[in-house]
Amino acid sequence: MIINVAMLLVSLVMILAAAVVFTNGIEILGHRLKLHQGVVGSILAAVGTALPETVIPVIAILFFHSAEAHQVGIGAIAGAPFMLGTLAFFITGLAVMIYAASGRRTRAIHTDLPTLSRDLTFFLVLYGIAILTSFVHDFPLIKTTLAIGMVLGYGVYIWMTIGSDGQAIEDVEILHFNKYLFLPETRPVIIIQIIAALGLMIWGAHLFVGYTSAVSLKLGIPAMILSIIITPIATELPEKCNSVIWIGKRKDILAMGNITGAMVFQSSFPVAFGMAFTPWDLTGIPMVSALLAFGSAGLVLAWVRVKKTLNPYILMAGGLFYLTFIGYLMLRK
Repeated sequence: MIINVAMLLVSLVMILAAAVVFTNGIEILGHRLKLHQGVVGSILAAVGTALPETVIPVIAILFFHSAEAHQVGIGAIAGAPFMLGTLAFFITGLAVMIYAASGRRTRAIHTDLPTLSRDLTFFLVLYGIAILTSFVHDFPLIKTTLAIGMVLGYGVYIWMTIGSDGQAIEDVEILHFNKYLFLPETRPVIIIQIIAALGLMIWGAHLFVGYTSAVSLKLGIPAMILSIIITPIATELPEKCNSVIWIGKRKDILAMGNITGAMVFQSSFPVAFGMAFTPWDLTGIPMVSALLAFGSAGLVLAWVRVKKTLNPYILMAGGLFYLTFIGYLMLRK
């Protein structure tokens, strides 16, 4: 038990260290490519950190041809946007409050509201289509057509994000591979640092899931609670860690874009894959998680549209949606 807890902490440190190295590399790459913060946060960082957990449902669906495997895949596909739209929002808002209390920043969140609004709008449209498709899952042609449309929709999102105006990346630090390993700060070395950080993230997340499972079983936590709540938290840790790091550096555009961009990605490619290769009959837990993610994102978007601002309190409201989900699971026991 002690060894499992110790290794759990080690894996968490690995993820945190990887997040520091990744954010450093992705900022410098975006600066070198002359990309604005919206592109770096919502596309480069978001897709990079979303890829690891995307592999889970793909493997479950393609290589394990059973109803149980399809349910695991659908659960993982629905779980990613849920964790990002509830718990990641809450942690980001909480990070702002903690950093503000320590005097490192103010409570005001200075993000790019048009980019944030576009991200959340695309998420709500794409994920809304996914939820509605569940009610016509008996019509393969409709499902496949909508799945293709969602992939094309993500292409439109990339085009609009790259073509939009945005703030340039400022206050770029020295590349960690240059600072600590004395490697030249060339574009290949920057890319190698980013890939190495992603690899460490995946390894750390894999260890975190494994040791969390071991500790949970020792404590007698039910398997359902483990698979629905604990494991998804681990797979979304990279996005949460990256955003907390950027919040501490007062780079709010990158912090929010990392989360909302990942939400758009997770509501397009993985969802389209699930719609095309599974029955896509969302019921019970997957449907509840999808509706709660939709509700949380809709609340933040409505606030941004009406108030023309963003504050940590509305982000922390995502925690209420997450607690609602936990309450739902408890009632199902």
